[in-house]
Amino acid sequence: MNAAPADQIRLLDVQALDVRLSQLDHKRTSLPEHAEIESLTKDLTQLRDLLVAATTEESDTAREQVKAEQDVDQVRVRAVRDQDRLDSGAITSPKDLENLQREIVSLAKRQGDLEDVVLEVMERREAAQERVSELTGRVSSVETKMAEAAARRDAATQELNAESATVTKEREVVAGSVAADLLKLYEKLRGQSGGVGAARLYRRKCEGCQLELNITEVNDVRAASPDTVVRCENCRRILVRTADSGL
Repeated sequence: MNAAPADQIRLLDVQALDVRLSQLDHKRTSLPEHAEIESLTKDLTQLRDLLVAATTEESDTAREQVKAEQDVDQVRVRAVRDQDRLDSGAITSPKDLENLQREIVSLAKRQGDLEDVVLEVMERREAAQERVSELTGRVSSVETKMAEAAARRDAATQELNAESATVTKEREVVAGSVAADLLKLYEKLRGQSGGVGAARLYRRKCEGCQLELNITEVNDVRAASPDTVVRCENCRRILVRTADSGL
């Protein structure tokens, strides 16, 4: 293939712009905020699971407390009723009095035991409430950090997108001045060679693969006409000759 030397030189400008676009894409996907948000998302998921468990425990202990207090009330009501019967003097049978007194003592003990249960449940509920409050605060803190990281990410992405748009427009202008067949070959090679389709020959070294040309290859390139599109024998990229090629 033949192409004007000026077109070949402009191809290096196109390549430089393509490299810049690739760098911007990489920078966009490698923003530190991406990893930060991913880590915070994992933390938030775990904290929310813990909060659900703590909230469930608080709800369960609340119902348990209500039930325990109802049990105490039932025993207290029965004890008051029995005490009223005893104080009324309506029961005259010694045996019935003895049984009633024994029941009052038993109820008092039962009431004490149930009140201990209520206290124990209340302590567990208070601990659960404190846990809910703590986890709610931690969830809120992580959510705030995520929002801040997302804002930084979006701002950085917007800036990179703006630069990419500028570089893309510049690339369109420069590429539009390159012969169509040369640009087509470049695009093909760029897709096959990791995004680099054209490289400068600098001091007898291909800047695409970083290998120095041997004497035979140098002589072949030196003998080629300026319009000839030279390819690197090692990486097969378009090899662009400049004043610094060392020929």
